[in-house]
Amino acid sequence: MRFIKTALLCLVALTTTLSINTYAAPKSELWEYWLQHDPQSKMVISHNPWNQFLSTYVETNSNSNTAVKGINTLKYASVTAADKQALKSYIATLTALPISQYNRNQQRAYWINLYNALTVDVVLDHYPVKSIMDIKLSGLFTRGPWKKELISVEQQPLSLNDIEHRILRPIWKDPRTHYAVNCASLGCPNLSTQAYTAENMEQQLEQAATAFINHPRGVEIKDGTLIVSSIYNWFKEDFGGDDTQVIKHLEQYAKEPLKHQLSTVQSIFDDQYNWQLNEVR
Repeated sequence: MRFIKTALLCLVALTTTLSINTYAAPKSELWEYWLQHDPQSKMVISHNPWNQFLSTYVETNSNSNTAVKGINTLKYASVTAADKQALKSYIATLTALPISQYNRNQQRAYWINLYNALTVDVVLDHYPVKSIMDIKLSGLFTRGPWKKELISVEQQPLSLNDIEHRILRPIWKDPRTHYAVNCASLGCPNLSTQAYTAENMEQQLEQAATAFINHPRGVEIKDGTLIVSSIYNWFKEDFGGDDTQVIKHLEQYAKEPLKHQLSTVQSIFDDQYNWQLNEVR
């Protein structure tokens, strides 16, 4: 009996370790229902509540000398009960909209903001946690909240995976999507300090790509070898499909001296990711 208990404990520990250190990224698979849109629509969605939340609780750490320098963190422990409810009300307002009746630009901002707001809401519901991977919503050996259907839009149940991999990625086919959606982790591209809108979309995406690629958690060259975020491994197909195309993408946004360093490498040596919660510490 003691042997069986020990074996089971080892199995659970091993599974947990593998789950945290290996992440099987879903493929981009279009959900055709969400192709619906009205190019003539002039309706505009207000994201003011999300803007207010972000401006109150996100810290940029731009002048910090700590390990989180250049990484946006969130003050989860400081979020008031009223602001938690305001966030839930914002999500409820979005999910009640007939989003298929809006134009593509409004839809794109809608899905990005909804994804990010939902992620923060899930973390707050389970806080304190050390990592979003510690949140188990879909079974014993499933890590993170991504597979769980959390909301319904137009009577369609949706998970975070659905929003990212069945709507945003396949419809817009833009690798910069990965810099916009945030997984509440230090290894992830920054949670923006402002909501995405149809008007600021291009500027925000460009800024997000530049900030991530020029930060060591995104791209780093050590002893002549290229180490990148695991994002470029998990979603390599979105960045061109091979190391050469990924490096070309990185060069578009790299600043000196990184830009020159990238011109001297031909392949990716390794990738890394930090799943620790993007929390103000």
